[in-house]
Amino acid sequence: MPKIVFTGGGTGGHVFPIIAVAREMQKESSNIEYFYVGVKDDFSSIFLPQEGIKTKFVLGGKMRRYFNFIAFFQNLLDLFVKIPIGFLQSFFILFFLMPDVIFSKGGYGSLGTVIAGSILRIPIFMHESDISPGLANRICSNFSSKIFISFPPKETDYFPLKKMIYVGNPVREELLSGNKESAKQIFNLQTEKPLVLILGGSQGSGRVNEVLLGILPEMVKDFEIIHQAGEKNLKPIKDEAETFLSPETKSYYHLFSFLSETQLRHAYAASDFIVSRSGSGAIFEIAAAGKPSLLIPLPKSAQNHQVRNAYNFAKTGACIVLEESNLTPHFFLEKIKDLFSSGQNEKMAVKAKEFSKPKAANNISQFLLEYL
Repeated sequence: MPKIVFTGGGTGGHVFPIIAVAREMQKESSNIEYFYVGVKDDFSSIFLPQEGIKTKFVLGGKMRRYFNFIAFFQNLLDLFVKIPIGFLQSFFILFFLMPDVIFSKGGYGSLGTVIAGSILRIPIFMHESDISPGLANRICSNFSSKIFISFPPKETDYFPLKKMIYVGNPVREELLSGNKESAKQIFNLQTEKPLVLILGGSQGSGRVNEVLLGILPEMVKDFEIIHQAGEKNLKPIKDEAETFLSPETKSYYHLFSFLSETQLRHAYAASDFIVSRSGSGAIFEIAAAGKPSLLIPLPKSAQNHQVRNAYNFAKTGACIVLEESNLTPHFFLEKIKDLFSSGQNEKMAVKAKEFSKPKAANNISQFLLEYL
């Protein structure tokens, strides 16, 4: 039976595109074995087995670019212990599995698997989410036959042009099948005001949460809000919201630590506007849903990729970008109000849809199936 190994990991931004590609492959053939060889995190350990992907976890290490005493020794540990051990684990797993192809979604969790696969002469294909690849993907690109990219080749850094295939970022097709009526029931929406969906990424965003709390009583006067805050942020935000909001306005604020796939697809369908970080996964989901958005790039992202992703999306007219250095509560609120009052949000929705690449997962799937 043909076998494919997926690798990557570290965040939901690596795992969910793997799921999108795997689902497309499963539609075409039931005669394939799916494996994941990479680092263990909450996303890979919970979501991949649900998709019929057998997980085999290995150690992984990353290089921290901030400098302090603890980071220095963590880097030494990762460089001389975790990365070598992870490579050996990957090598022996791949040696006994001997898959037909490896698909890497990138990130530090993929490094050992990609290098081991190259030594074993297994065909390797990689996907890069961002305009500017991180260190791990720059290394892995040397071992990859082809590199699927999310943004146009002229915009994407580092990779040789002959290796790049422009497809967009894989989006789970199921996220585009939500509807407003189901959202109303799931979230107990009032539906009297425009709905703003606030996403802090797969792990939440402390700064976005902080800004929202600063204007929450004012914001619910004009908008209804679904807020994904992150697990670690849930209790303190819930406590503060209980203090800030009156009994009459609490019904317009819906707080969650993390939105399941079912919740997210209906939230996308019902929302009138989205506030998000600017990881590639979020951008392409927002675009596929055809929603206007305000993006707040993570300022310390590797290679400044979130800032560059956001501005590339913004130049199409699909979103506006508000960097953290300019992010104050009332400026944030007034910006959203202005977009609705001017009607610009409707034009942004059209541009977002034009930017989207909803067939990215299918295109990658078709390419990989040729090797199985």
